[in-house]
Amino acid sequence: MLEAVNLPIILVAALIAVASPGPATLAIAGTSMASGRRSGLALASGISCGSLTWSVAAAAGLSALMLANAWIFEVIRYCGAGYLMWLAVKSARSAMRPGDPPARDIREARLLRVFGRGLALHLTNPKAILFFGALYAIGVPAGTSPAALSFVILAVGLQSALAFHAIALLFSNKATMRGYMRLRRWFEGAFAIAFGAASLKILTARLN
Repeated sequence: MLEAVNLPIILVAALIAVASPGPATLAIAGTSMASGRRSGLALASGISCGSLTWSVAAAAGLSALMLANAWIFEVIRYCGAGYLMWLAVKSARSAMRPGDPPARDIREARLLRVFGRGLALHLTNPKAILFFGALYAIGVPAGTSPAALSFVILAVGLQSALAFHAIALLFSNKATMRGYMRLRRWFEGAFAIAFGAASLKILTARLN
């Protein structure tokens, strides 16, 4: 069923993309340290669903359609840059606030809302469109059967979900959370810079 599909290359490339530092991993780490394990896992679930959405879209050829109609890609690009800039401002405001955060900041947020934030973060990530489009173009030849394509989508989705949730578990342990509370302003300042840099990078990127 998978003779023509280069599944190992697809999975390795997807794992590297997930594990590399970026807005998704930063958001999961920050949420897990600040709001606890359940919130971190909820955010990771939203990001995983967003990743699966773009994976299915790329497998169905929708990502190529978006790139062929540049205005669709541009809308997503500007929405993603705006959302990342909002996260940067939010982190900067937290970094500038002295003392311990108010109780409402460290309690576990409403999980559905956190899930939605994760989903929005990945659905407005233009790099996901490019990544999955290239991934399926290189690793899945034309004429691949629907069954084989479905298997690849499920394999990539499961691997990504495991990686994202592992990051949430890693950063929500008590030792990491205590370290975050001691250095909260430094962490939030670093998050603000990282989210702001990612936003500017998306805004200034040129689509070839």
